[in-house]
Amino acid sequence: MRIVIGADHAGVGYKRDLAEGLRRTGHEVRDIGTHDAAPCDYPDFAAEAGRLVAHGEADRGVLICGTGVGMAVSANKIPGVRAASVSEPVTAALARAHNDANIVCIGARIVGPEVAAAIIHTFITTPFSQGERHERRLAKIETLDRARTSGA
Repeated sequence: MRIVIGADHAGVGYKRDLAEGLRRTGHEVRDIGTHDAAPCDYPDFAAEAGRLVAHGEADRGVLICGTGVGMAVSANKIPGVRAASVSEPVTAALARAHNDANIVCIGARIVGPEVAAAIIHTFITTPFSQGERHERRLAKIETLDRARTSGA
């Protein structure tokens, strides 16, 4: 699987370790930064990862900041992105199965590294259920995306 991974200064350590773990399990990982602990702005990384996922250049995204919330809010501004801020594996599985989430956002100040690794493993291995009610809801989300980008 092609995975884009990014973090701000709060998540840079997690990002390095998680990216290495993904590579060890055979995934193609594109690390978009940041690469050091100097203060930086999470929306920059969320926007880049979101565009890569929305344009099909990555299958999934992993974003890490202090809480995961800022990354999720930012990434969800990109049409076609369904980012979920997740703090445990059950929500990661449901975000994939029910919402077809394509980016998972994790808070380095909220979850430990082992839980973060479990979240990512669950997120990338759980398929979308394709249930009728989930498909119907996704269609409504896409309508919201179109309305936002058209100014309606």
